[in-house]
Amino acid sequence: MISLVIPLFNEEEIIDRLYQRLLFCARTWNEEYEIIFVNDGSTDSTFQQVCRIAEKDPHIKLISFTRNFGHQAAVSAGIRYASGDLVAVMDADLQDPPEDLVRFFQKCREGYDVVYAIRVKRKETIIKKGCYWLFYRMLSFLADIEIPIDAGDFCVMNRKVCNVLNALPEANRFVRGLRSWTGYRQIGLAYERNERVAGKSKYGFMKLINLALDGFINFSNKPLRIIMFTGILIGCFSFILGFLVFIQYTTDTTVWGYNPRQARGWTSLILSVLFLGGTQLFALGILGEYIGRLFQETKKRPPYLIERLVNFQHPLILYPGDGKKLTNNNYCC
Repeated sequence: MISLVIPLFNEEEIIDRLYQRLLFCARTWNEEYEIIFVNDGSTDSTFQQVCRIAEKDPHIKLISFTRNFGHQAAVSAGIRYASGDLVAVMDADLQDPPEDLVRFFQKCREGYDVVYAIRVKRKETIIKKGCYWLFYRMLSFLADIEIPIDAGDFCVMNRKVCNVLNALPEANRFVRGLRSWTGYRQIGLAYERNERVAGKSKYGFMKLINLALDGFINFSNKPLRIIMFTGILIGCFSFILGFLVFIQYTTDTTVWGYNPRQARGWTSLILSVLFLGGTQLFALGILGEYIGRLFQETKKRPPYLIERLVNFQHPLILYPGDGKKLTNNNYCC
């Protein structure tokens, strides 16, 4: 059986076209399937439209959150509720072509545990392309594990990998990083990322920054090491410079027009203070990001809360680890 997980956030303009494309592609899979939409707190008619489709098509299932918990939480919930032996993840905007999924399924049937998509072309603005290019290469450099360059959440995983992901306890999740962390047998397939079919991207600049920080901090301690080595270098430079200035002062020597007995040094002092102050604030900011994420994890709040399930046969569980199972009356439209 194949499970396809698709997060949704205010995608009312694209639901019908997305469903028609998926329906056409599903005929080529030649297997039983389910399509799990995860409504991530949409404020438009996304929920109602998916419910309308689900009433006519039992293959369509819906998970609806109590509010917007974020894209990665929605992907995690879909993977947790998926029942297929192969689980695919893709975005709703059709930038990831569902027609390519059949290639991914074939590779998984050949014995691969994870088949992920590698974006060879992007039909986006130059600035956005540049930001993505820089992000993936910085992530590859900083990460303590090998994370493929230009590989997003578009992928297919087998049940073994999904079970591992579902068992991980962390609430602050970066799914593509966790997918790489599991190891197993993985392969990337190249594809061309299309333009968004309708509507506007819900990933604004700040959301992209937060996603990048999740990737850097959740899978690397190199920023902390960079802070340490930067401090060591600045300390060594300051010591050497101070020693040279002391020699100049005792010998009353002028180097490049500078003599410590004659120069007042106000400008250089202020610039030094500003430089060191900025460096310290930057270092504190990095430490704060790590400490903030530790604080979030220690509170042990769930990554999402589910309000309703549609077309699922098992009881509603509010969040991962919740022992209270609600009755079937709580998950109908």
